[in-house]
Amino acid sequence: QVQLVESGGGLVQAGGSLRLSCAASGRSFSSYVMVWFRQAPGKEREFVAGIRWSDESSRYADSVKGRFTISRDNAKNTVYLQMNSLKAEDSAVYYCAARLSTVVHVTPKVYDYWGQGTQVTVSK
Repeated sequence: QVQLVESGGGLVQAGGSLRLSCAASGRSFSSYVMVWFRQAPGKEREFVAGIRWSDESSRYADSVKGRFTISRDNAKNTVYLQMNSLKAEDSAVYYCAARLSTVVHVTPKVYDYWGQGTQVTVSK
């Protein structure tokens, strides 16, 4: 059974940094893509970043390009989201998701597995 557990959220001032972690278990993820979505109150869940486990090919939303970096640690079965130069509009619950695929899709509904989410709050 696939399990995704996020951690690393918290409260940070604008301009600061946070690193989110998504610990994955239950199978080998070598044929998976792993992504981060976020959802702010009253808004739809939106794509943030994704990575193809096999070759670490990545994709980013325009709103975070140049500020966020997604990576994975094969030995720890963990995906990271390094978030720098945080803005108030980055505040949301961040979710990790996984799908057996070679393509990073930006649509939440195609993802089969989800974590419980971690709250990120950026104060102005």
